[in-house]
Amino acid sequence: MKAVLALADGRIFYGQSFGASGEVSGEVVFNTSMYGYQEILTDPSYRGEIVTMTYPLIGNYGINSEDVESSRPHLSGCIVKEACDIPSTWRSEMSLDAYLKKNNIIGLAGIDTRALVRHIRDKGAQTGIISTIDLDADSLVAKAQAAPSIVGQDLVQDVTCEKSYEWNETTWDLADGYKQIQGPTSSKVVAYDFGIKRNILRNLVSKGCAVTVVPANTPAEEVLAMQPDGVFLSNGPGDPEPITYAQENIRKLLGKVPLFGICLGHQLLSIALGGKTYKLKFGHRGGNQPVRRGEGHNVEITSQNHGFAVDADSLQEDAVITHINLNDNTVEGLQHKTLPAFSVQYHPEASPGPHDANYLFGEFIELMEKHKGSN
Repeated sequence: MKAVLALADGRIFYGQSFGASGEVSGEVVFNTSMYGYQEILTDPSYRGEIVTMTYPLIGNYGINSEDVESSRPHLSGCIVKEACDIPSTWRSEMSLDAYLKKNNIIGLAGIDTRALVRHIRDKGAQTGIISTIDLDADSLVAKAQAAPSIVGQDLVQDVTCEKSYEWNETTWDLADGYKQIQGPTSSKVVAYDFGIKRNILRNLVSKGCAVTVVPANTPAEEVLAMQPDGVFLSNGPGDPEPITYAQENIRKLLGKVPLFGICLGHQLLSIALGGKTYKLKFGHRGGNQPVRRGEGHNVEITSQNHGFAVDADSLQEDAVITHINLNDNTVEGLQHKTLPAFSVQYHPEASPGPHDANYLFGEFIELMEKHKGSN
């Protein structure tokens, strides 16, 4: 079946559909990861986005029921150069095409993804439309121009959990599969679900945490009443500025309990500390972003997925920048000078991506132990 991608600036791409049919709008972005498409599909942070994979062949190892970051895909659409329809791995349970059909996600294949990515890189990420039912270019461009921008939207409410729950699954073990908590827990953690990824929860449990996940708008008073040793601020989709309820709750938690934020959680913590954020031209999405830690020569290769960044000049004196992106010098991490709170813009849970920054979960444990010892 024929399909068309139309961008708001008038650029048109003709290809073939796979997955579901229909029409969908979203911000068109690109991810440079060579693998991990299943984790990308199910990452709630992609809510409202049409994701272009830069690697030319996607779907070659199929889809399984274990390597997911949430209960279902959250992205608006998926664009690839070539979608493999004959996956080859013993873990595969279905093809990428079948998975997208099952979850009503529209896919577009057969276009020049290099040309699309170069266009986004030069012109910036923008709203687009994928359609299998309306193939008229002028009509689709008009729809793309009329579609709402991702800026200013509260997309967290679309992906957060409806009620609190306990999580006790650890990280993957090749010999025994997923295991339950190994040994006694050392810390009680409440994790705010702004669109949380499961491998973050697995890493926390693997470090000995008893984890309770709560909805994004859970009042700080309710969280403190649970008497946690630490509070985790999760990743999530879109613009952090309109998530005012989370910013206010973080302000109320500062100084009372150790805080650790990742991605959107990092941005929300920064705002709570008096900083501001801004939209990047085309964002950072991939598994090979170089980040410098501290003032020395320690460099981490990191997995990233974000379209907004913290304005370094807006940060108050109490917020110390700890990590910098070596590609564009954007803020990748911070910590408070005196309060037990720190965060990073990238994804140390490595799903997908390298494991260079996995030590951060250990630092969160150490911070909680130190805080417990001071009380």
